[in-house]
Amino acid sequence: MLETFRNAFKIKDIRRRIFYTLFMLVVIRIGSQLPLPGVNAELITNWFANQDTDALNFFDAITGGSFEQMSVFALNITPYITSSIIMQLLTIAIPKLEEMQKDGEDGRKKIVEITRYVTVALALLQSVAMAIGFGRSGYLESYDALHVIMMVAGLTAGSAVLMWIGERITEKGVGNGISIVLTINIISRIPEDMMTLYTKFIEDASNVGNAIIAAVVILAVILVTVVFVIILQDGERKIPVQYSKKIQGRRQVGGQSTHIPLKVNTAGVIPVIFAQSIMQFPVVIASILGKGNGTGIGSQILRGLSQSNWCDPNQPIYSIGLLVYIVLIIAFAYFYTSITFNPLEIANNMKRQGGFIPGIRPGKPTSDYLTKILKYIIFIGAAGLTIVAVIPIFFNGVFNADVSFGGTSIIIIVGVIIETLKQIESQMLVRYYKGFLND
Repeated sequence: MLETFRNAFKIKDIRRRIFYTLFMLVVIRIGSQLPLPGVNAELITNWFANQDTDALNFFDAITGGSFEQMSVFALNITPYITSSIIMQLLTIAIPKLEEMQKDGEDGRKKIVEITRYVTVALALLQSVAMAIGFGRSGYLESYDALHVIMMVAGLTAGSAVLMWIGERITEKGVGNGISIVLTINIISRIPEDMMTLYTKFIEDASNVGNAIIAAVVILAVILVTVVFVIILQDGERKIPVQYSKKIQGRRQVGGQSTHIPLKVNTAGVIPVIFAQSIMQFPVVIASILGKGNGTGIGSQILRGLSQSNWCDPNQPIYSIGLLVYIVLIIAFAYFYTSITFNPLEIANNMKRQGGFIPGIRPGKPTSDYLTKILKYIIFIGAAGLTIVAVIPIFFNGVFNADVSFGGTSIIIIVGVIIETLKQIESQMLVRYYKGFLND
């Protein structure tokens, strides 16, 4: 990693891209501190501190604390992420969008443009709901049309600006802009979480020996989780592919061997996000409405859906929600992979190009073979995702660690860092070949 950065800074164009990206990240962190006009930020901060909802903590983590402070970037890029997922799903369901996706660069630009419009619409919808909800609860300076409009305009504009910054980082920076914006928000909360762990388990330890043991355990858990995520992100099954030899004129072409890389974690972090969203949505709604604190069956179900009650030795019944969470992660891993990876299309493309898997006939047998292999790979990847997602939940429940970052955050951080380094290396390789050809 350090060697990649050292070599990158030797190339003027890549060095300029890195500095441009760093400048944009500074702009993001400054914007995260700018207060939203018309909002009583102190009341909202106090309300947030009294909430026991993991979904709100995770949302605040991916917004870099902007939501808790109710800054102009409070919505952050969550509308864009939601919009991108919606567009991916609609591309499968709507033939017109599927044609656009297959229409090369022009089709991709049209889909990106539609995604922008959907992002602004979602940001507007979310900001209106937040303005009305907070206004009725007395968290605005004055609940009238002017203050509602100011809040809606500020939140929507902030989300749109972050979307624009992410696209500029992709175009003029090191690439992977939206993911980098999300990652810097999560990283910004890690020092606070580390301080929480230090205060709770090290500073308040009964003696020096216990403090050392606590520090070693914390570092070991973090290190093992990061290493496991790296292995999970880079793991892949290579399916060998052989291309038939052809005669063109007097020359014999083709016959080369290659492979199809099937990633172990085919769906990335999406299954965890989907599972969290479904589990926490009723809890968030109940929290905003001030419900769920009673003793009825509905309140008991809501407590079972909340991650803060899982793995608690004093209340093991609520850990049933953890089992539902694990089932959802595995189910969404299969679902998301099924809509983003089409074995039949790959098999047909291979057949048209004269390619085949050794020992497998082209066409449908190849598709069936890929589907069979994919089922095993998806389960392994989903099991790995589950382990990473459950580790922080276990420590929060058993030891009351009380940190905002978790397995999802670690997967995002590690995945984006690895992908960004690969993009920088590919840009360096392109510059090298250009220089070689110019010479």
